[in-house]
Amino acid sequence: MARKERSELQRSLQLVRKSLLAKIGIGVITLIILVAVLAPFIAPSSPTDTNLIDRLKSPSPAHPFGTDHLGRDIFSRVVYGSRISLRIGIIVVALGLSVGTALGLIGGYAGGATDTVIMRIADMFLSFPPLILAMALAASLGPNIENVILALAIIWWPRYARLARSKAISLREEDFVLAAHAIGSSFYYVIRRHILPNSVSPLLIQASLELGSVILLAATLSFIGFGAQPPTPEWGAMASSGREYIRMAWWYPTFPGLAIFVTVIGFNLLGDAIRDILDPYQRRRQ
Repeated sequence: MARKERSELQRSLQLVRKSLLAKIGIGVITLIILVAVLAPFIAPSSPTDTNLIDRLKSPSPAHPFGTDHLGRDIFSRVVYGSRISLRIGIIVVALGLSVGTALGLIGGYAGGATDTVIMRIADMFLSFPPLILAMALAASLGPNIENVILALAIIWWPRYARLARSKAISLREEDFVLAAHAIGSSFYYVIRRHILPNSVSPLLIQASLELGSVILLAATLSFIGFGAQPPTPEWGAMASSGREYIRMAWWYPTFPGLAIFVTVIGFNLLGDAIRDILDPYQRRRQ
C-alpha cells in the first residue's frame, strides 16, 4: 500500500512538472504569499504614511509604483494589501468549505426531510447573483473587512454543500458504508470515518479554484464602497480611489488592479495544478 501511494504521488508530481501553467501558478502564489509574510521588510514605508509634497508622483526608484493623492507610497500599499486579500480569501473559503461540507454530507447521507430543508436553503442563496447578494449583506452589516468576510462566507457555503451532498449520495450505497451501518456505527461516525475521507478531493479542488473568485469579489465590494474603507490598503479600495485621478496619474489605479489580476490568475492556475494532483481520472489519462 505504501509503495502504491508513493507511486501515485510521484505520478502527480510528474504531472505538475510537465505543466507549464501549473508551475507558473505555483510560482505566482508562492511569491504573493512571501510578499504578504515579508511585507514589513519589503515595503519601503508604512502604507498609511502621508506626504503631501510627494502627492501623485510618477513611478521612480524612490517610489516604484508612484504615489497617491495623499503622497502615500503605492508600492507599500500594494505589498500590505496582499495580506488583506489573502486573509479574506482563505477565511471565506475555509468557512464556506467547513459549513457547506458539513451540511451537504449530513443532508446527502440522511436524505428525506433533512436533505430537502438543507438543499432548499442552499437553493435560495444560489438563486441570487453572488455580487448582488454580497452587496445586500455587506450593506446591511456595515462596510468593513470583517463584514465582507462574513457576507462572502454566507453566500459561498451552498456551493460546497451541493458538491458534498452529491458525493454523500453516491457513497451511501457503497458496500463499506452499508457494512459500517449494519454493524451499528453511528450516523456521525459513518460520515466522519467513511463519507468525508472519500469526498475530500473534489472539495479541495473546488476550494482551490474559488480562492481567486473570492478575492476578486471582495475587491469588487471594496471598489464600489461596500468593503474595506480608507485608509486600509486594500486593492479594490485603492483602485476605487485612483479612478478619480486616472487621467493625471495612470499608475494610481493600475498597479492595484494588476495585483488583483495576477493574484486571481495565479490561484486559477494553482487550482488547475491541484486538480491534476488529486483527480484520479486526470492521472490515468497521462
